[in-house]
Amino acid sequence: MEPAHYFNAEPGVPDVRRPLAVVLDGRELTLRTSAGIFSPDGVDKGTAVLLAEAPDPAPEGNLLDIGCGWGPIALTLALRSPGAHVYAVDVNTRSLALTQENARLAGLGNVRASLPEDLDPSLRFATIWSNPPIRIGKQALHELLLLWLPRLEIGGEAWLVVQKNLGADSLSRWLAGELGDAYDVDRPATSKGFRVLRVTRRG
Repeated sequence: MEPAHYFNAEPGVPDVRRPLAVVLDGRELTLRTSAGIFSPDGVDKGTAVLLAEAPDPAPEGNLLDIGCGWGPIALTLALRSPGAHVYAVDVNTRSLALTQENARLAGLGNVRASLPEDLDPSLRFATIWSNPPIRIGKQALHELLLLWLPRLEIGGEAWLVVQKNLGADSLSRWLAGELGDAYDVDRPATSKGFRVLRVTRRG
C-alpha cells in the first residue's frame, strides 16, 4: 500500500473488509480492517509505543485521537476511560467507518468518529493522544497540530509519538516555541526508535 492512500478522503483501493485480531489494553478483540488506511494489518510500532508509555487518560470529559485509522488509539482511550467521551478524527472516511464499527464490535458506546470539520470547534479536551501523520509534510503537520493542541483544557495533556529519525526532536522544539509560555513540552520516553512527546497546557 502506498502511504498516500491513507491521506485521501476516499481511498483509491477497494474496500474489502476482513477480520483483525488484536489485543488492546489487555483485551483480545476481533475487529475489522480494510485496505487504503494506515497500518491495516495491526497496531503499528509507533502506536504500540504510545499505548505502552502514555499514562491513563483523564477518566471523564472529552478525549481526542488525531488520525484514528481503524481505531487502536480511540478504542484504548475508551477502554481505559469508560466514563469519558472519546472523539476520533481522520480525513479518511474509510478509517472513520472502521473506527465506529470497531467501537461497536468492542462494546464501546463512548466513541464518536468524525471528520475534523464536523467536530464542534468549542469542544475542549482533557487528553489528546496521537500518532500524527508525519509523512503528510512539515507544513501540513504543523497546521494539524496547531488546529488541535490549543483545544486542550487547562491542565490537559497531549501525548504524541514520533519516529526519532523523522524529526521528533525538531518537532518538540518547534512545538515549544510555537505554543508559547502557556504550554510545557517535554519528552518523557524514548523506545524502539520513537520519541514520546508530552504537551501540557498550564493554568
